[in-house]
Amino acid sequence: MTNRIITINRMYGSNGRLIGKALAERLDIPFYDKELITLASQENDIPLEELKKVDETRANQWHLPVKDAMQMEPQYHFQPMNDVLFGSQSKIIHDLAEKGDCILAGRCADQILENKCKSIFIFAPFEYRVINIMERIGREERSARSLVKKMDKRRRSYYEYFTDAKWLDMTHYDLCLDSSKFSQKHILDMLEALYRDM
Repeated sequence: MTNRIITINRMYGSNGRLIGKALAERLDIPFYDKELITLASQENDIPLEELKKVDETRANQWHLPVKDAMQMEPQYHFQPMNDVLFGSQSKIIHDLAEKGDCILAGRCADQILENKCKSIFIFAPFEYRVINIMERIGREERSARSLVKKMDKRRRSYYEYFTDAKWLDMTHYDLCLDSSKFSQKHILDMLEALYRDM
């Protein structure tokens, strides 16, 4: 039996991560998001803080890679950390998909796994997402608006840099959901039905 894998791409502030985590708890399967950075750090002997700096970002051609972390494996000294992290996470994503059912958030997992998963895109109107960020992390409106725009741009740039797909092209996802239109319970019910039918 093939393992059932769900990948979630999400606009910033659309509650995609919260939905993914809640779905994993409901289904009693693992959820991976920032945990992938920790796994990549352990696997490559690269300081976790260095990888956190480049999580879900594309390489900047004007920035030199980190060279002063003495515990880092020599082969990584002159590679952009973004590329090192993406390569490592790609391998980890494949390994996790082989081990069992799971939910993976972001990190181009839908493209890495190709047709071995069900890909979900969670979006919501800009104003809705701004309000979410204001409430979730206590940002003032102007700051929240700026952050939502910045994070969306960063995620889109990362996704399109490492794949041949457009982040906002909803035709290549299996299911796209506007999280502002449904309750979280309704969304979880829909996603659970999709999982059970895989």
